[in-house]
Amino acid sequence: MDGTRFSVRWLDVASRNSSAPAVALLVRHGRTATTGRVLPGRAPGLHLSDAGRRQADGAAERIAALERPPVAVYSSPLERAVETATPIASALGLRVRTDKGLNECDFGEWTGARLAILRRRRQWRAVQQQPSTFRFPGGESFAEMQARVTGALDRLAERHHGERFVAVSHADPIKAVVAATAGIPLDLFQRLVVSPCSVSALVRGEGALHVLCVNATAGLGELTPS
Repeated sequence: MDGTRFSVRWLDVASRNSSAPAVALLVRHGRTATTGRVLPGRAPGLHLSDAGRRQADGAAERIAALERPPVAVYSSPLERAVETATPIASALGLRVRTDKGLNECDFGEWTGARLAILRRRRQWRAVQQQPSTFRFPGGESFAEMQARVTGALDRLAERHHGERFVAVSHADPIKAVVAATAGIPLDLFQRLVVSPCSVSALVRGEGALHVLCVNATAGLGELTPS
């Protein structure tokens, strides 16, 4: 379920009703000038690169081509996420609504550090292999991040029974909520890959938790739960 053609056609969510679950299309923001080199966290002023803007336009085109497009677009408040959400919302004739629950993990004292340096720290092994035990110095723990993002997604799903919506966020928050939906222990969530401007589709609602796809970066083909 990675990078292949898919579209989200959730058969029993064809029309809005008060009991049907929602389909959330989780989009990671596009590339920035520091993607893969720096842990930017919540530091302000980081914008999409030219490549990232092209990725955002491509994601907008794929999502707008869905037979039943999303009815709302939400975004982390950080600039790179809003800049990714804006062309998606424009293609759908919607506006971007920011939600703090979709924000990046608070990396505390590690914010802005180069990944090459962080990888040499003894704590890096816990970040990768035992994230459930780790709290960023002066910041958030992975468990707190997962609870925050999962709670935000459930709140939005409750608002959109039987509908689809877009939530633009960041790599770690998206991986964490995918893991929670799939029942994957938090200590294994780093095994998931979520690329810039990829789409991960989840069904969340009362009595319904399904992962429809993860890290899709190509066109949207057809997906139905079995």
